[in-house]
Parts: sequence; structure tokens; C-alpha cells
Amino acid sequence: MREEKKDMAIKSQEAVILLAGLGCANCSAKIEQEVRKLDGIKTANIDFAGSKLYLEVNDSEKITDIALKIEKIASRIEAGISITGIRSKDMGVASKEEKTTEQEKQKEQKEQKEQKEQKVNAGLVCFIIGAVIFTAAFLLKLKPAIEIVLFLVSYLLIGGKIVWAALQNIIRGKFLDENFLMFIATVGALAIQEYPEAVAVMLFYRVGEFFQDSAVNRSRRSISELMDIRPDYANLMKGDSISKVPPEEVREGQMILIKPGEKVPLDGTVLVGRSVLDTSALTGEFIPREVEAGSSILAGFINKTGVLTVKVTKVYEQSTVARVLDLVEKAASKKAKTENFMTTFARVYTPVIVLGAALLAFLPPLFIEGATFSEWLNRALVFLVVSCPCALVISIPLSFFGGIGGASRNGILIKGSNYLEGLNQVRTVVFDKTGTLTEGVFEVTGIQAAQGFDEDTLLEYAAAAEYFSGHPIAASILKRYTEDDTKKLNTKGIDQKDIHQYQEIPGYGVKTVYQGKEVMAGSARLLTEEGISLTQIPEVGTIAYIAIDRQYAGYILITDRVKKDVHEALRGLRQAGVKKLVMLTGDTKAISEQVGQQLGFDQVYAELLPDQKVAVLEELEEQKENGSKLVFVGDGVNDAPVLARADIGVAMGGLGSDAAIEAADIVLMTDEPAKLLEAIQIARKTKGIVWQNIGFALGIKIGVLILGAMGAATMWEAVFADVGVAVIAILNAMRVLKKKKVKEYDIVI
Repeated sequence: MREEKKDMAIKSQEAVILLAGLGCANCSAKIEQEVRKLDGIKTANIDFAGSKLYLEVNDSEKITDIALKIEKIASRIEAGISITGIRSKDMGVASKEEKTTEQEKQKEQKEQKEQKEQKVNAGLVCFIIGAVIFTAAFLLKLKPAIEIVLFLVSYLLIGGKIVWAALQNIIRGKFLDENFLMFIATVGALAIQEYPEAVAVMLFYRVGEFFQDSAVNRSRRSISELMDIRPDYANLMKGDSISKVPPEEVREGQMILIKPGEKVPLDGTVLVGRSVLDTSALTGEFIPREVEAGSSILAGFINKTGVLTVKVTKVYEQSTVARVLDLVEKAASKKAKTENFMTTFARVYTPVIVLGAALLAFLPPLFIEGATFSEWLNRALVFLVVSCPCALVISIPLSFFGGIGGASRNGILIKGSNYLEGLNQVRTVVFDKTGTLTEGVFEVTGIQAAQGFDEDTLLEYAAAAEYFSGHPIAASILKRYTEDDTKKLNTKGIDQKDIHQYQEIPGYGVKTVYQGKEVMAGSARLLTEEGISLTQIPEVGTIAYIAIDRQYAGYILITDRVKKDVHEALRGLRQAGVKKLVMLTGDTKAISEQVGQQLGFDQVYAELLPDQKVAVLEELEEQKENGSKLVFVGDGVNDAPVLARADIGVAMGGLGSDAAIEAADIVLMTDEPAKLLEAIQIARKTKGIVWQNIGFALGIKIGVLILGAMGAATMWEAVFADVGVAVIAILNAMRVLKKKKVKEYDIVI
């Protein structure tokens, strides 16, 4: 029995390993590859931009041992890497990892930053001294022996870090990284007595490396700034005192004070005060939202005008802002096909180039008359310097993560690079109707009582039937009844005690007993299947048919408005290359076809239950073009099965909706269909930049390789083809952060 319990306690677990000192994108790909081979690892993905390793391990109790192995692997592949923390999220049992507070994390990060700055400063001093010595040796006319000594000293001061890292890797049996390639290339130049060129190439390489590190750090800061929506503190109220505390320390049910200009630190309900909130941190646009006592507010909003006293309804880990940040961070672990392909390509590309360099150095002197070994060795060294694939390995993940970060700052939450890339192949878009294409704000616009009943009785019994329902149609009927009831004298309203045997039937309606009478309210199908005869009404709108004691009593007409930007959004999708627009709805056929025709849909499927929507989506999946993607756009509350089944599930109006954030691959944080176009625009801009970098980097490298083989390129050009191209590619990747708004839907296919 104990053994069974022990087996049950061992569950798989997700974890995030925080890596300090990760500066080489090519090395990060190697670390990822080796970590995946460890026992107990189910999945492993490195986010180079965020310096994080995302893991799923088989045994939650072995996460610490696995982390130690990972640190050894990482530091062996790239010197100076260390693990600064482990964040774990259990998948079945409570973690035994000790959770550090946010303050401890910040303190630890500050200490590591100071240590790193000290190392950088020391390295910079050595570099400057080495550069001065090299310049003196190059310009001054000195004795050959002194000149050689100065060149060698400057070489070690400038490139000592690279030489040491290369020697360590050689001892460990690890070759073919950028340190090894530069070491071999420059030592080869020294061997053929090209002292100035060897030191100059190392000098140029280190300068380029500084620029590359600066560009990478700048890109990381840019992405971090885009996601700078994390609240710094909360004003916790205890009796008459107020203290600033980290949001993580506030518990559910406690009171906090939010002053004008402060971020809302936690989800909660306003108890006292009135104010206007800026929602742009989560929606991407300044949508002023007025709140007062009883209003719900979300973490990440900014309080603009009044002082608010708020009762916390969710702890920080479950708040909207924390979940959004967590999902954006995890998005890097779901890599696009292009990222995975380039990682594989880099593993093949570098060894092939090194083999080519070896052949170039040794074969021509053997078979070509007059060819000297020193000349062809110099050409081979050019090959070695060019071969590092850093420009590709760095810029592509940064491009995708920049696209995800930019999208999230504009109210579009994309859960992975694979979904961002997939938006480029969208050719079929399927929309739910209610709450997605329409505003979801229903109003009663007509009441028609059957013979033997009056409108007041019909509305009262309908309101009683819908009393416990959370459906928008039910809310509209109750609202109309309340409004009519307040206009009359001596009314008592609906007493909850008079309602019995309530039953809600998804896709049909509700059945209940009110004041001893059986009441049914819902679609015509509900009454027909119960054997109650009625005449269906050809009205444009949603119709709730009512039966009292199994006798048809009349109907109530409810209408919903189409959102303002739907027409332009659908037109924009057509221009963006979407070939088929489909609408799915549980509404009546007459209403659905009328709305579908009005909006220009290719196909309309009406009167569908949730399981029927999945069946229709599977049919549409079979009809789509090979290689294309199907997107389903729903409200994220009742459409979870369909969102999960689509190639890309998009939830509309996900702001504060747990169901939307969990079920969808992409969450549009506002109710605007045009946000889908913004997502497609960001995806296409990201794809364009990725392929620009691939074409530019490979083009320059192949060109320099050819020139090097012909003897027309020196190591100066080779270093530019490596480091210079990497810097340019990184800066180009950051252009995706500068996303312009969609105007006139001018998306180039």
C-alpha cells in the first residue's frame, strides 16, 4: 500500500531554470540539445532572449539533482553560466522546492549584476591595455624580437578570454564553437608569422563581440520594457495603518489602497471610491474605464484619478497580470519550425565548413603545382572564421520573441512562436457569432403572448424560468422584467423560494417550476421535443419560446447588435489572403443566415450545439488546402472544445476571462475583431524580418567563403561576415517591436 502511494506521489513537473551569463546563442542551442538527453527530462527548450530554460521532468522530486547536472552542462559549453533560480509549477503534487520571495530574487539578481559588471570592467581594462600595446607595436619601428613580444602580449590581453575558453573546450573534447574557431584561426596566423594580422583580427573580433553583446542586451531590455506591467508593490491596509509590501505577500480577502498614478497590483473588487483606470497595459490602447464601489478591477491597470479601497479576490500568482506575464514568458518554449530548422542547420553547417577548411588547407599544396601551404592555410583560416552561425542562431529567436512581446503590448497574447508563424498560413477563419461578431448585449425588443395569456404574465414566468441562468439572453429578460416591474405599484417581484426543480439544457433552454406551474423557456426545439405545438416566428432576432403547464404561452424577441468594426475586419481578412469565412452559431437559422449574408460570410452553420460545432470544424479541417491553417475565433467561455480543436484557437474578449486564457492559443484582450488583423500583420512582419536575416547572413557568409577560397578575402572580411553580420541581424530583428497600427488593412501577402 505504501509503495502504491509512493508511486502516485511521483508526478511530472514543469520548471523554469534561470540562467545567468548566457550570451552565446549557438551555445544555448547546444545546451538545449544536451539537456534533452538527460534521464528524467521530457521536454527542454531554451529562451535565449529571456535567459531561461523551460523543462518538464518525469519526477518532481529530482528537480534539484537535474538542475545541478544542467549547470555543469551549461558551464562546460559556455564558461561563466550559472543557475540563479528555479521556478516550478507542479503537475499533480506540491513542490518540495523552497520558493524565494521576490525581494530575495531581486537582491540575488543585483549581486549577480554587480559581479558581472566587475568582470566586464576587468575585461575592458585588459582589452584597452592590449589595444594600446598593439597600436604601439604596429606604429613604432622596434626591433623584431621586441615587436613579436609586444604582439604576443597584446594578443593575450585582447584575446585571453577566448583562448582560455577554447583551451577548456579542447580539454573537454568540445570543438566547433566560436572560441575554438577564432583560436585556431589566429594561432594559425601567428604560426605563419602574420603577427599584426592575427592580433588585429582578434581585436576586431572582440570589438564586434562587444557590439553583439550590446545589441543582444538592448534587445532583451526592449522586450522586458514592453512587458513592464508587473506591479512593484501593494499598499496593504491593516486597521488604521498602511504598509508597502510585495504583491506576492497579499492574501485573498485583504484590503489594499490604490492611489492615483499607481498600478493596480492585484485583481479585486472596489469597496470605496470612484476613479478612471487606464487599461492599456493589458489591452494595448487607452480605454478609460470608470469604476466605483462594486466594480471589479484587474492587476496591470493604472489608476488615474481617485483613491480606491479594494478587496483582493485573487492572490498575485492567480492574478490577470501574473498569468499574462507567465504565458508570454512560456511562449518562447513553443518554437516555430523556422527556429528548429535553423538550430539543426547550424549543427550541420559548422562541421561542413570546418571540413571544407581542412581540405582547403591540405589538398591544394599536394595537387596544385606552386601552391604553398601558408597561402592555402590563410584561406582555410578565413573559412573557419566565417563558419560561426551566430547571426542566424541569435537573430531568429529574438525576432519571434520580439513579435510576441510587441503583440502582447498591443493586447494580443500569442502563446508561442509556432502560433505566430502559423498565422502566416491562415486561409480559413471560422467565427462564433454571439459575443464575437456581435456585442453580446441583448435587449428585449418584442413580447407576443398567445391566446389566453397576457404580456405581463408571459414576461414574469419567462423571468422566473431564466432566474438562475447566466446566459446573456436570460439577463436581458430579467432586466426587462425588473424595469417593467419598477414602473408598477404594489409589485413584489420574483421570489426565489417560488422556483423549484430548475434545469438548464445546453443549446435548448431551461425548465423549472414556478408557483406550482411547469415553465419552459428556450428554443423551438425545446418545446417541440416536449410535444408542445407552436408556430415558429420568422422574426430577425433571438426568440425565446415560453410554455406554461405544457401549453404554448407566447414568445419574447431578443436582438443583439453587430460590432462596429466587424465589416472592416472581415474585409481586411479577405485582403490578407483568407479565402473562406465561416460562421458557427447556436442561434436560429433565419437570424444566422440574415447576419451571415449581411457580413459576407461564405458559409453559415446555425442551430449548433457545442459538440456539433466541433464536428463542423472537423469537416472544415478536411476541406482546407494542404499546408494552410484554420483559425477559430470564439468568446473563450463556451467554445473551449472548438478552440482546442482548431489549428489556431483565438479567444475574443479574454480580458479577465480565465476560460479564454486557458483554452486559446491566441487571446485578443479586447472585444475587437480587428485585433486578429493586427496579429496577422505582426506575424507577417516577423516572418519578413526572419527571412531577411536568413538571406542576408547566408548571402554574406557564402560570398566571403567563395572570396576566401579564391584568396580575395582576408580575415578582416571574415570577421565582419561573422560578428558584423550578427550585429546587423540583431538590430534588424528589433524592428518587429516597432509595430504600426493596422490602417486600411494594407497587409502585403
